[in-house]
Amino acid sequence: MLESPIEFLKGVGPARAELLRSELGIYTFRDLLYYFPFRHIDRSQFYYIRDIDPEAALVQVRGRFTRIDSVGEKRATRLVGSFQDEAGGLMEVVWFRGITWIKKSITPGTAYVIFGKPGLYKNRVQMVHPEIEPLENFSKPLKGGLEGVYATTEKLKARKVDSRAIRKLQETLLPQVLSKVQENLPRYLKSRQQLLDRSEALQQIHFPESVERLSLAQKTLKFEELFYIQLRLMQVKATRNATIRGLVFKAVGDHFNNFFNHHLPFELTNAQKRVIKEIRKDMGSGQQLNRLLQGDVGSGKTIVALLCALIAVDNGFQSAIMAPTEILAQQHFETIQSLVEDMPIQVELLTGSSKAAYRRRLHADLENGQVHILIGTHALIEDKVKFQNLGFVVIDEQHRFGVAQRSRLWKKNATPPHVLVMTATPIPRTLAMTVYGDLDVSVIDELPPGRKPIKTVHRFDSHRLQVFGFLKEEIQKGRQAYVVYPLIEESEKLDYKDLMDGYESITRAFPAPHYQVSIVHGKMKPEDKDFEMKRFAEKQCQILVATTVIEVGVNVPNASVMIIESAERFGLSQLHQLRGRVGRGAEQSYCILMTGNKLSNEGRKRMQTMCETNDGFRIAEVDLKLRGPGDLMGTQQSGALNLSIADIVKDTVLLKSAREEAEYIFENDPQLQHKDLALVRMHLASVIQRNPNWSRIS
Repeated sequence: MLESPIEFLKGVGPARAELLRSELGIYTFRDLLYYFPFRHIDRSQFYYIRDIDPEAALVQVRGRFTRIDSVGEKRATRLVGSFQDEAGGLMEVVWFRGITWIKKSITPGTAYVIFGKPGLYKNRVQMVHPEIEPLENFSKPLKGGLEGVYATTEKLKARKVDSRAIRKLQETLLPQVLSKVQENLPRYLKSRQQLLDRSEALQQIHFPESVERLSLAQKTLKFEELFYIQLRLMQVKATRNATIRGLVFKAVGDHFNNFFNHHLPFELTNAQKRVIKEIRKDMGSGQQLNRLLQGDVGSGKTIVALLCALIAVDNGFQSAIMAPTEILAQQHFETIQSLVEDMPIQVELLTGSSKAAYRRRLHADLENGQVHILIGTHALIEDKVKFQNLGFVVIDEQHRFGVAQRSRLWKKNATPPHVLVMTATPIPRTLAMTVYGDLDVSVIDELPPGRKPIKTVHRFDSHRLQVFGFLKEEIQKGRQAYVVYPLIEESEKLDYKDLMDGYESITRAFPAPHYQVSIVHGKMKPEDKDFEMKRFAEKQCQILVATTVIEVGVNVPNASVMIIESAERFGLSQLHQLRGRVGRGAEQSYCILMTGNKLSNEGRKRMQTMCETNDGFRIAEVDLKLRGPGDLMGTQQSGALNLSIADIVKDTVLLKSAREEAEYIFENDPQLQHKDLALVRMHLASVIQRNPNWSRIS
């Protein structure tokens, strides 16, 4: 019954079914049953017109139309009705669309219930395009009280499939299917978490009897969703550990010890030491290392990756480090090459720009094992790139690579190599628990000693001359600055300074020959971009005007000022990444957020957060609350966040409970063999059958 095609539901038919499939992804009775209202409105309360607040969100009035007339001509025609309530109060009701149909369907003198958003027109209460229902229909079963509002689309509304139509379909569906709904949580768990039976929860979410029953239904369905995501992630992780034999790196030998004792340019932080210890333990366990390394901007993830690569070398294996951009790959290559230049370690770089003759030599050296560490971009996953024995893979800024791209890299060895995925975008714990639940997680939560916190200020465009004055003072001290713009070309719709206009204004304010200004953006040829970046890195110019191509992969310790133009256009995580381009030397660094004078509440919150903290994890938490999980880090690629009712931002406490319950079950009975878990075992199997790739992350 639940898998019946949606066209077989009374009131749907072939045409509506096609719309429901294409617009809402509703193919079966089950899909419709789990298409929940996004909010509920209280239809139990009626207002007298004299008591209506024109600022109210939605109100409901009982009464009769005393007259209804067409006003205006041609396109300016509108329908205006005079609606009188039981207390004699009068209100104007207006329609601009569907006039002919509405005029035919309304009978003056008949009692109606109208529901909609009130407004004020010429000091009188008015309602535009309200919902209208005969009073006699309103008292039918399933009417009144809390009413679900369903998301729909303009295309559906044009075919008269609005929220009310979906509600009527649910009204038809529920009596047919609720008796077929099976429980999927053991009774002890429902009792401990105070949850409803599943069929009761589904009834109450669509047609709640009260606010209390609605709340319980929401809790039940959210818990169920989060619980099975967590259980599935644990199952994926356990299956991988049981079926994928990992390379055993027993030795921490000469290369690692030589580098650690004689070539390490600074003392590791305690956080770095802890993370290396966690990775070493995994590498020697016989199971495949599959770990996420989180570290804020400048926390020293690259040195951790290098030390782990040296463990691979000590055990006779090669390493690969894959970065999303040529700039970042080049940065890693130069950093690592300089660190091991006095050691017998061959490090090579492979990107789309690598010349054919170099590639031929590199391919030969890779296959005969001469190359110890290969750093590159997507070029690493090409079929012609073959390793002698790849044992360790690092994916940097891993969210920029698709699952298929990442898997191609670790198929380059008969036994899957150890995998370390890194990100400089701190991930809130709630998101990490849900999206990366099948990975082990390590966190570098400590910056190297001697780093001064970056001072961040917010300035409006009207303070530009003061900002330029401050910038000149910093340049006189021998410092350099970035000026970052969000756009490359002027947009007619967006009133923001574009890059070229900004470059011209900077060169006017900082004229040659006293100042040198460079420009870098994504549309430049790679060699031109590299030339300008090199000029900046070698202190031949004081100001680098750029787009966000400098978000990652640029390390100029002498740069002490970051000016971000139209900062309101950037998300918090991106602002934090950009800010991380300065503060890499011993001098005090500054980040100046420039915005227009008109800021949204969300824009103000972002600026305030940036000015208050340098803590990437706190920034990520705020960003998650402002933007929602779907926008952060491209997590939608994982499939784990296609939630139908739960919200990992608002439902943190429930997520924690669901994870704890799933962990308890999995630790004590990973095969779910206990009779109390029969329902869980059956439901999990059906979930996997319907969604074979559900929550496969890496």
